[in-house]
Amino acid sequence: MDVYEAIEKRKTIRVYKEKATDHQLRKLILAGTKAPSAGNRQPWEFIIVDDQKIIDQLSEIKYQLNRQFTPQEGETQKEVEERSLFQKKSFENASIVAVCCDLEQAANAWLCVENISLGAVADGLGTGIVSYWGEAKKQAEKLLGIPGEEGTPRKRRAEFSWLHQNRF
Repeated sequence: MDVYEAIEKRKTIRVYKEKATDHQLRKLILAGTKAPSAGNRQPWEFIIVDDQKIIDQLSEIKYQLNRQFTPQEGETQKEVEERSLFQKKSFENASIVAVCCDLEQAANAWLCVENISLGAVADGLGTGIVSYWGEAKKQAEKLLGIPGEEGTPRKRRAEFSWLHQNRF
C-alpha cells in the first residue's frame, strides 16, 4: 500500500474485534519514531498499556470528561451521555499506546501519532486517537505515572528507555 492509499483509507475506529499483537505495536511505535521532529530531538516516549485495570480506568476518565460537554445545538443531554458511553466502549479490545511529551513538543508528538496511524492502516489495523485535558489529563498522567508537572518525559539514558509497559 502506498502512502496516499493509507491516507485515503485512514479513519477512526471505535469498535475493535481484537487487540494488536506486541509485535504489531512495537512495529507501529518504530514507525512513530521515524516522524520528523524539531532539531531531530524525537521528544516522545511511549507506554504500551495492556493491563486491563489501567485500560478500564483510562476509559472511565475519558467517559467522565466527555459527559461534561454541553449539548450541541439541537442535541440533548441524553445524546451527550450516549456518545460518551459509546467512546467508553471503544476501549474494549483496544490496544493502547500512550505517546508522551512535554507541551512544548506537542506538534512533534502529533506527527509521531500520524505515522503510527498510517502504519496501522498499512498493516490492516484501525486506530482511534484519544486525548485528555484539564483535570482528566492530570488523572490520566497520574494513573500512567508520567513524571513532571506537564507529563514531561525524562531525558533518555539508554537505548529503548523511551518504551514503557503500563506505567512510565
